[in-house]
Order: sequence, then C-alpha cells, then structure tokens
Amino acid sequence: MKLFKIFTGTAILLATLSSCKKDLNLTPTNDLTSDVVYSTPAGYKQVLAKVYASFATTSGSGSDKSDLGGIDAGTSDFIRLYWNAQELTTDEGLCVWNDPGVYELNYLTYSSENIILRGLYTRSLYQITVANEFLRESTPEKLASRNITGTDATNIDAYRAEARFLRAYQYWVLMDLFGNPPILTEENAIGIVSPKQIKRADLFKYVESELLAVEPLLLTTPEYGRASKGAADMLLSRLYLNAAVYTGTAKNTEAITYASKVIAGNYTLQSAYKNLFLADNDVNNRETIFAINYDGNFTQNYGGTTFIINASINTDMNPSSFGVPNGGWGGIHASSTLPAMFGTASATDQRYMFFGTKAANDDIGVFTDGLRVTKFKNITQANITAPSTNGTFTSVDFPLFRLPEAYLNYAEAVLRGGTGGTTAMAITYVNLLRRRAYGNDSGNVSSLTLDNLLTERAKEFYWEGYRRTDLVRFGKFTDGSYLWPFKGGVNAGRAVDATRSIFPLPSADIIANTNLVQNPGY
Repeated sequence: MKLFKIFTGTAILLATLSSCKKDLNLTPTNDLTSDVVYSTPAGYKQVLAKVYASFATTSGSGSDKSDLGGIDAGTSDFIRLYWNAQELTTDEGLCVWNDPGVYELNYLTYSSENIILRGLYTRSLYQITVANEFLRESTPEKLASRNITGTDATNIDAYRAEARFLRAYQYWVLMDLFGNPPILTEENAIGIVSPKQIKRADLFKYVESELLAVEPLLLTTPEYGRASKGAADMLLSRLYLNAAVYTGTAKNTEAITYASKVIAGNYTLQSAYKNLFLADNDVNNRETIFAINYDGNFTQNYGGTTFIINASINTDMNPSSFGVPNGGWGGIHASSTLPAMFGTASATDQRYMFFGTKAANDDIGVFTDGLRVTKFKNITQANITAPSTNGTFTSVDFPLFRLPEAYLNYAEAVLRGGTGGTTAMAITYVNLLRRRAYGNDSGNVSSLTLDNLLTERAKEFYWEGYRRTDLVRFGKFTDGSYLWPFKGGVNAGRAVDATRSIFPLPSADIIANTNLVQNPGY
C-alpha cells in the first residue's frame, strides 16, 4: 500500500504547527487543531503518512507549491535536491542547465549562498520538524489523555519508531553533507529559542543511538514503503562504514555486523537489474529495502524520478518509450568517466544503460555532449506506460536502500580490516552482483581491492545518490590524484580544497541563528 495517499488533510495542520509567529497565543483560523487530528488512531496514521509524504512531495497543495520558502517549488523535492548534491559534484553526472547553483555543483565551487544546498538543508530540517511534531503528539501521556489504549496504542508506539527512523535518516543526511548542523528534537519547544549546533562526531552518536533504539521496535515486514527493521540495519551499516569520516575512528567491524543482519533478512536480488528502476518496482520486489514512493497521479511534483527521467532525455529520444510522452527536458547526462568504468565489459554488463555516441564532455552547456543515462523508465516490466497526469509525472519509486549495498558494505569493511567477516565471503557477495549483471559466471572475480570495490559501487549504484559519499570515504573527492571533467571548474579537472568534502551551512541560517559557526573554508 502506498501510505502517502492519505496524507493531504493533515498537511494544513502541520504547516500551521511548523510556522512561528511572535504572538504565541494565536489560534488556528480553521477547526483543524491537534486535538482534532490526533483524536483517533486513524488520525495518527494520517499524520504518519504526512511524515513519509514529506519525502515525496513539495507540499500538500500540489506541484506548484512548496513547504520551503525562497526556492522554486519544482526544484524543492528532497530527492531532486539530494541527487544534485550527491551526483553533480562527482564523476557520474553533469547538468547543462544554467539554473541558479547548478554550475557551482558541476565545478565544486559552491558557496554558502548556493540555493540548491540551502534547499536540501532546509528540506531535511523541515522533514525533521514534521517527525518531531508527530513524536510530541504520540507520547504515552498524550495517548492516555485521548483515551487511546490497547492495540491502538501499541500500533502508534510502532509508528513512533518509524518517525524516529525517518528523523535519524535526515540527520544522517545533514551529518554526511553538512557536518555540523543545528539539532532539534521533540524536546525542543517550537519557535521559542534558536536550536543549538551539534558537532559531527556528536551527531554520529545521536544517530547511532536512535537507530539502535528503534531497530528492535520496527516491523520486519511492514506495508510497502514503510521503514522496516532491515532499513535501520542498512542505515547502521552505512553509518559505521563512514565512521572514520564522521568521527576519525573506524567502525568496520560494526559495518560488517549490520550488513550481515540485512543479508540474513527477508531480502533477495531481483533477477533482472533493469526491473529495479521501472514503474512497477513496488511489486514483488524483495531487493529494495526502503524506497521513496512516487505516483504519477497522487504525488505530482517536478522532483524525484519525474526529474531524473525527464531531465535525462530530450525529445529526440522518443519520450514515449520512457513512459513520459510529453516529457524530455534535456538537462542531465553522464560524465565521461562513468561509462568508461564499464570498460570492455560494457557490451555484456546489463547495468550499462546509456544512450548516445559521444561520451566526451567538451562543452558543459550541450546536452548531447555526453552519454545519457537510461536507467529509470516510467514503464512496467510488461512495457506498459504507467498512469501519468499530463504525460510527465512518473510512478517509479526511488530506492534509498537496496540489498547490494549490504553485500558491498560487507566486502569493503572486510578489506578495511573489520572482523566478523571473511575475504572469501566478500568475494562471494560481489560475484552475486556480477553474476546478475553478466547473466553467467564470466564476470566473476577471484580477488578484491578497494579500488575495484569503488568501481563496482559506481556500476551498481550510479545515479542513486551514493557517489559523493563514496568518493569522500575513499579520499578521492577533492584529491588531485583522481580527476574528472570540470572538477574544480576546468575541463580536464583539478584538485579542490579539502574543505569541499563538507558543504557550507547556508548563510541565511548563519545570520538567523547566532548559535551556528560556519564550516571551515567558507
């Protein structure tokens, strides 16, 4: 079930609760108060749906509105913002549009004024705020005061675990990209004082503690699209794999432990890689552990997979074959380094999904100056176009966690010296992915190196938002020993200052909140 379809009514309340006015005695101008919304168990599920829906929508009022101020509504979806930050800054993608902030990401010359980074920072904090409000209203005391008891109270307690997971995920995003953000929990009063800043290493401890606390409370097999025990285990493995970046102390043994828990769970690889990125990837899919749900009729916005699919093609590429007959924006294409990673295996590796004949990136403003990625399509496995209002919006869910990440996290953590795993098993896990990609054992490997694994991660996860984080962890994001087109603002690429590994806090928030200290280098 796609839970987000029931969120719309509560969006009005949450928008009211998220606002801040000097007169704290004001009351809503409509009858939709917290006591009304949260008066029944069904009301709690509706608000939980809003917590999830804030990942997939720009507002509760349609694609032309945004919960965020100061940014174009069409660009304010979480995945569009996150994708731009994680992919355009790397060797995987380039954007030809001259929109505000885009070329700064292409060139790694971003500043604290970058509108895309400000949008992502604000979107993550907004989603944390929505989760906090749900948690404030679902305490045992609140439930008792509303005469919600028994099984209903037990169910809502499980909802709390999901909201805490979603909040922890967004704090992981802020920690990974911005390092030292402000922190707000349900314990903070709304709009009374400015939130305190938290150091990256301390935020690591907070995210870790939240995930460890909710993991046993989450369901093993909830409704599709809701956070499961496996999602918490997967995020813990990712957290620990990057611990040396966040805290200076490696936790590779812990990364192996939680990757192994995911692998031992109720997940299996899809038989065909391409089916993971089609419009019916929510059906009989036991590989995707947690996804953001999109629907061409019910979650209309110009971000998410609508953005990825339409921006990856132009009208010359037959948009109908991608399930968007009225689409094709011609905006993003592969950096030449991405298809080159497949080498001579490109003809046999099923993960190689590119269109075009010119791989070189000579003119950053020309869409056809580089191969286009055709990985995501708004069609089903039966080659049927998914329903789409106006022939542009898509129903392809975006995977945040897939089982292959557990395999590759395990392998990398073993090579980095973690205990509790073996090199032999690491090779086995990598070959499971290569066997699917090649359709046989011809691509199997007998040994592994860290550089091999970094390339394998690119081939498995390209354009899924992993790459910046991976390059930072491998020490290649700013370094001059690894270059790609337009890194540092020149065609051949050049090194950039190491401070670029963390994005700047938006200047607007630095000015508004005197508790914040800007990240070094900005």
